[in-house]
Amino acid sequence: MGQAVESDLVERLLDGEHRALARVITKIESQSPGYRDIVSEIHAHTGHASVVGITGSPGAGKSTLVDKLAKYYRDQGETVGVIAVDPSSPYTGGAVLGDRIRMASNVGDMDVFFRSMSARGQLGGLSTATADAVKALDAFGKDRIIIETVGAGQNEVDVVKTADTVVVLVQPGSGDDVQMLKAGILEIGDVFVVNKADMEGASRTVAELQEMIHLRDDPRANLDVGHHGADAFDDAGAHGGHGHGGNDHSHEVDEEPEPEPVWTPQVVETIATTGEGIDTLVETLADHYTYLSESGELEEKARQRAAEEIRQLLRSDVNRLLERELDHRGGIDDFATAVVDKETDPYAVTETVIEPLRECLEDRDD
Repeated sequence: MGQAVESDLVERLLDGEHRALARVITKIESQSPGYRDIVSEIHAHTGHASVVGITGSPGAGKSTLVDKLAKYYRDQGETVGVIAVDPSSPYTGGAVLGDRIRMASNVGDMDVFFRSMSARGQLGGLSTATADAVKALDAFGKDRIIIETVGAGQNEVDVVKTADTVVVLVQPGSGDDVQMLKAGILEIGDVFVVNKADMEGASRTVAELQEMIHLRDDPRANLDVGHHGADAFDDAGAHGGHGHGGNDHSHEVDEEPEPEPVWTPQVVETIATTGEGIDTLVETLADHYTYLSESGELEEKARQRAAEEIRQLLRSDVNRLLERELDHRGGIDDFATAVVDKETDPYAVTETVIEPLRECLEDRDD
């Protein structure tokens, strides 16, 4: 009976029923029984939406920017899904929802679906839950999906990695540059937005960001540049760093093949409250998506995300099995007491608890 109900829920989601979409995301967030079956069933219907992750320190204007971005896409006739994630606290879901009320541009527009998600005591699995919620929005048929994080720490980095393009929002003259370096956000940003660009110090913040991007992409800085190339390609255009670089020597027989396209992170100035610069940001996001598609990195990112998701689920499930085995053997407290009393040691305890699992895996037919 339960399976039939879940299948009906999936069918309604695929048919475009917003209430079914909301219920599915609730099940995903709370890890309700059967939620994995739902995610498995919708998986084949995903892979069509473009996903943007937006992070940055509190007060940088993320909610306002996301609102204007969503409105821009809606004006283009596209549907939008927004997930606002707060990895820091299990109690702020209501507050994040309160922020949504301020997003007046899209109030009453059912084609802009807003949803907040919070840690609820399961911080490690929040990135997986976010990825599953993105799948639900994707399968539903949303053209654009935006993941907005409340803070700008390592947990937020893990969450926005589920996006194709990562946007880092910076407030002028706030010292965010140092914080970004500490949080490791500089390394994952594809586009940097200096919001409130009419504030004093905006041009200096832009210059500092561009300098940091240059240092990051300079191989002499001994930094791991990941997918970002070391060459900035001056001819890449004002709004995007998508370029093929090098001179055209195709008529010469012995020349090396043309270099692969690279992406140099772009810095965009916006004033989210007025909508100024949003069109430039949208153009830059489109440039990055084009780069991802043409370079083959879109597919590679999807493969990496799938691999990490499998690992995360395996860790979670194996941990649950081992916790059950611990309880079966008297509980962690008894083992801890025995270790403190020098009757055994942590390595011996671990070996004892994991032995049945190891035997099961080693004894199976290959």
